[in-house]
Amino acid sequence: MSGPSTYQPQSSFMQWLERRLPVASLVHASFVAYPTPRNLNYWWTFGGILSFMLGVQILTGVVLAMHYTPQVELAFDSVETIMRDVNYGWLLRYLHANGASFFFVAVYAHIARGMYYGSYKEPREVLWIIGVILFLLMVVTGFMGYVLPWGQMSFWAATVITNLFSAIPLVGEPIVTWLWGGYAVGNPTLNRFYSLHYLLPFVIAGVVVLHIWALHVVGQNNPTGVEPKSEKDTVAFTPYATVKDAFFIGLFCLFLAWFVFYIPNYLGHSDNYIPANPSQTPMHIVPEWYYLPFYAILRAIPSKLIGVIALAGSIILLAFLPWLDTSRVRSANYRPLYRQLLMVFFLVVVGLGYLGSQPPEGGYVIAARILTAFYFGFLLIILPLLGLFEKTKPLPNSISEAVLHEAVPVGASPPPGASA
Repeated sequence: MSGPSTYQPQSSFMQWLERRLPVASLVHASFVAYPTPRNLNYWWTFGGILSFMLGVQILTGVVLAMHYTPQVELAFDSVETIMRDVNYGWLLRYLHANGASFFFVAVYAHIARGMYYGSYKEPREVLWIIGVILFLLMVVTGFMGYVLPWGQMSFWAATVITNLFSAIPLVGEPIVTWLWGGYAVGNPTLNRFYSLHYLLPFVIAGVVVLHIWALHVVGQNNPTGVEPKSEKDTVAFTPYATVKDAFFIGLFCLFLAWFVFYIPNYLGHSDNYIPANPSQTPMHIVPEWYYLPFYAILRAIPSKLIGVIALAGSIILLAFLPWLDTSRVRSANYRPLYRQLLMVFFLVVVGLGYLGSQPPEGGYVIAARILTAFYFGFLLIILPLLGLFEKTKPLPNSISEAVLHEAVPVGASPPPGASA
């Protein structure tokens, strides 16, 4: 927990402000003095990366929105105008488009870390559920943004994905009509998606604040999964965590810059540089790469309704991990069998991503069905049973013991020369 702030304003102005609006003490308690487990590794930096990338996406998105025209006859040309005629418009657009991909890289790494170290277990269930909600909001926001360039892949992706709602009994057709703003994908659809794509990032920012609040209530998990028991188990967030976060964010930005400046279209689809044509269907309709695992699950199931349920369930089930995983041990470092099966699960997700990019025919469909079965089998069957039968390794008595690799009684000083 953050605990009471020890912030003492030095200047008379800050003393005056602190008595009326204690923002400085709130920031100090949350991001300076906040106690952080001393054994956090670089996998914990992806939370900071996600916050940074959200800021990049909002900033570049707001500027792009100033020049974009949400009208079907003009949308494609307005994007080309941004690229060619707006000062640094090419940079803004490539930053925004590639930033979306890197946003999902970071969120998938963040989710994988949470699953590996059991960050969803008590008392962090609400924190995890808020994270899954954030992921769902990202999925919706990213999809709506993909439609805005109004190229061939944008148009047909919008047509295919919105048509999925028609599989819902009774209310499916009215939902599709409302999303389209008529009886086909057209100008009202583009206006709806543009408005929501502009609005949802600010909703995401609000939920991120809620996510951070929940984090500061229950505290951070750590690689051992053992809760801090004394001050020796923690360090101040600043400078220890902030320096590590800043270093890794810098490396992440270098990787993003390489894509933006050297291969800006590598993660996109060439058909999206062709204006939308409702009378010409592309040979192979695929969404952005970060949706491909879920797209493969959708196509693996012959029934449209069951496929839609499986698509939604593949994400929503993640919110139930705190109850599906029955083991009392958090970290996979002390769960050998879980660690092996989790690695297989991650490979299955990557495999589904590959299959989602391939034509839905022959062996690709059979392989997608096998991997889909394992995906749901792992979450619904393997996880609950592992907690009952898995033999785990003994946990350390404290974080300090795990860091120093020897027993350090609570309240005692570490041996000379020992360091974190």
